[in-house]
Amino acid sequence: MAKKALVVEDDGNIAELLRLYLEKDGFEVAIASDGGTGVRLAQSENPDVILLDIMLPVLDGWQVCRKVRENSRVPIIMLTAKGETYDKVNGLEMGADDYIVKPFEVKELLARIHAVMRRTEPEAAPTEKKLSFDKLVINLDSYELIVDSKKIETPPKEMELLFHLASTPNRVYTRNQLLDEVWGFDYFGDSRTVDVHIKRLREKLEGVSDQWSLKTVWGVGYKFELNVQSL
Repeated sequence: MAKKALVVEDDGNIAELLRLYLEKDGFEVAIASDGGTGVRLAQSENPDVILLDIMLPVLDGWQVCRKVRENSRVPIIMLTAKGETYDKVNGLEMGADDYIVKPFEVKELLARIHAVMRRTEPEAAPTEKKLSFDKLVINLDSYELIVDSKKIETPPKEMELLFHLASTPNRVYTRNQLLDEVWGFDYFGDSRTVDVHIKRLREKLEGVSDQWSLKTVWGVGYKFELNVQSL
């Protein structure tokens, strides 16, 4: 069965160019020229990937991303002329999986599409993905983070990063290792993406328990540290 792509882009020339290349790559393609239509098609078409512009009429790309993330973990790649770090961070915080700045190479875009889709494919033999520590539950099956008995809204990539670190307590990961193992070896972003996600996780977790913490190992990377008495 062909994979479905939803292109949310108000520039008709870019939208049709993307349709051409995506269909050539085997996708069925739906196009929305404004954010409101994009949200509706995301719900009705159940796409396998969404290519989302930021500067859109009705609802901007950040609003669309937020609304889609309310009930879907479909891979979202932001497509925009905005290249400032703030815009990239904002997109990631809203739940986007990747970010590419116009103008872009079609081959690179297609590589990123296939990369995020591979990372979100269901496992052949699913196992429970739930970790529990003092005042902390990381449930990757339901993408729920429970901190001190309260559910904390957390973007998918932050959840995946925290789960990955906490799965092997006290192991130190370099930024590049985390990019490879959480984002995927063919992710095209830079290591500052990891720093941004760690910073946001710390804001949610700082001071909750003295039995564990997110630690920076200067000059190396990060680890989820368990105190000796809690092992």
